[in-house]
Amino acid sequence: MTQTPSPPAADTPQRHAWPWTAWPWTTWPTRVRLIAVVLAIDALAALVSCGIIVLNARSAVQVETLASLSTVESLVADTIDLSRTAPPQSLLQTLDLRIQALRHVRVTLLDPEGRDVRFAQGRLRRDRHDAPAWFAALIAPPIRRAELPIVVNGGRIGTARIVTEPLDEIDEIWGYTVSLSFASLCLNLGLLAALYVALSRVLAPLDRVAEGLTQLEHRDYAVRLDPPASRELAIITERFNSLAGALEEARAANDRLTRQLLTVQDDERRRTALELHDEFGPCLFALEANAASVARIAEADAPPDRTRLAARAGDIAAIVGQVQALNRDLLNRLRPHGLGQVPLAECLDLLVRDFSRRHPETAFAGEFHGLARGYGDLVDLTVFRCIQESMTNAVRHGRAPQVRAEARERPAQDGAARATNLEIVVRDIGVGLAASHGIGLGLSGMRERVGALGGTFLLDNAAPGTVVRISIPLDPERDEDPSPIVPA
Repeated sequence: MTQTPSPPAADTPQRHAWPWTAWPWTTWPTRVRLIAVVLAIDALAALVSCGIIVLNARSAVQVETLASLSTVESLVADTIDLSRTAPPQSLLQTLDLRIQALRHVRVTLLDPEGRDVRFAQGRLRRDRHDAPAWFAALIAPPIRRAELPIVVNGGRIGTARIVTEPLDEIDEIWGYTVSLSFASLCLNLGLLAALYVALSRVLAPLDRVAEGLTQLEHRDYAVRLDPPASRELAIITERFNSLAGALEEARAANDRLTRQLLTVQDDERRRTALELHDEFGPCLFALEANAASVARIAEADAPPDRTRLAARAGDIAAIVGQVQALNRDLLNRLRPHGLGQVPLAECLDLLVRDFSRRHPETAFAGEFHGLARGYGDLVDLTVFRCIQESMTNAVRHGRAPQVRAEARERPAQDGAARATNLEIVVRDIGVGLAASHGIGLGLSGMRERVGALGGTFLLDNAAPGTVVRISIPLDPERDEDPSPIVPA
């Protein structure tokens, strides 16, 4: 039985190796790549030029040899016709003299037996050619032949054999090709040298950018690059300097935030310790005193005073109620009560009512209509903490008589399909922001929470008072209750 191979696991990454990634080309510097591209273009142009030269030369040589063949045929025929009554030896000498300086053709005088007359006389011409055989084979046209009988006084004394000889023309074309190739080679070498120098100067700013990126990698964000003369590279260096400045500012902000966060845990512990000491301590002491009083009443020989026992029981119940309230406040500060278990709008309403109870001198109002049941633990906690911190700042620093908080869903301004933002606005009519106000831990915490969710945080003077505007993008694929919760 054959087994079907199991498909790869869904979480196994499938990597596609492209063929050219294994080429040495990918490891070459940019300067070498550009020069290699120019060399490839030159080689292609040389091949095309050679092809054109070969085609044109072959046509020219064919035309030239055919014209020479026709001309020599006429010359030999006219010489034979004009010397029909001359002695045979005189006619052969005349023909031999006339064919000495011919080009592109070779004329051979044969006796009646077919032997070369000039060979018999020891004057056979042997030429030396410069063009190589392979070049001649590319250009040489088909060989054409013609034979004319030599007749004197009615008798045939021999034959004039005319054969096309293109090697003379091919030698001229070869010399022209060699000269042109040498000139082209010198020109290309000069262009490559100039290109190498030009690329070295043009790409030099990129080397400085690479050095700057190395410094950024080593967390030296103070590095800056001088803008080069090239407009395109100047834009790159400008963006690099902007990036380095942004990274330097971000590192400074992170350093400030780190210094603040280093003390937040100790501050929270200190606050918790103070509340336990100042609030829970007296309550526990009062409980202990009342318990001791009840014990003394119970141990007395006289019948217990029910009035005093009822009073002590009432005091103990009041103290227990105070401890429970303090415990709820402490737990609510550490973790909002009911968040994630009840709708978000109800948690925010409880928050507003709790502020109204603890600060009766300030009028708090909240409008949280149309919210979903929840947007996830992180978003819900961020919304709750931001509204809580904004109200705390309005009471503590703004001394505001009125504070209003709103939260609702709104379509995103970029017009993307199904894109929705959760908008939070907390407005007060207090004294507003002081000119010298700083960024405390509360504002930094809100900004960091909102920034981690990809949102925006704004704090402005509202004349009078201040306004906090927060926008958090919502994931369209989130799980939520399809029907929004509308508090009664």
